[in-house]
Amino acid sequence: MSKIAIFASGSGSNAENIVKHLNGRLNSVNFHFFTNSSKAYVNERALKLNVKLTLFSKDEFYNSDKIVDILMAEKCNLIVLAGFLWLMPKNIIQAFQGRIINIHPALLPKYGGKGMYGKRVHETVVANKETESGITIHFVDENYDEGKIIKQVRCAILPSDTAEDVERKVRELEYEHYPKVVERLLADS
Repeated sequence: MSKIAIFASGSGSNAENIVKHLNGRLNSVNFHFFTNSSKAYVNERALKLNVKLTLFSKDEFYNSDKIVDILMAEKCNLIVLAGFLWLMPKNIIQAFQGRIINIHPALLPKYGGKGMYGKRVHETVVANKETESGITIHFVDENYDEGKIIKQVRCAILPSDTAEDVERKVRELEYEHYPKVVERLLADS
């Protein structure tokens, strides 16, 4: 049985998309959502999808072994960050080296790093008059958005595109490609 931990801080649309994609494709997958926000819509998605959910505080995440202990006890094959905004602590990175992935809504190394997420990325891309953007799926290391790149997918940006237009194009790429990369990594493990 494959066990996937999905960390999300917001709506959880990528988390839900991954669950729906994999449920019909892999023989036996067990999901567990983790969130740092009691108000995040990912909580509702977990309930709707009948997925186990763990809510944790900043102190529990950074100053204890609570989360790594849960992940180890459940024998997670893969940790997927899906709109999770906190830097992963060293204890989790060390315990799951090469088994933590993230998706970034731009073509790294451009527009990455602390504070560069969501709409902020798209606004910056448009302000800099880029002609393309896209997604970067990468392994997670001790720094924001610096892990080894697994896959990048590009989309054209028109001069008339707004940040909302870019966000829509990038979101389509996320929904199409992130679940497939998760599936491939599980098949390879």
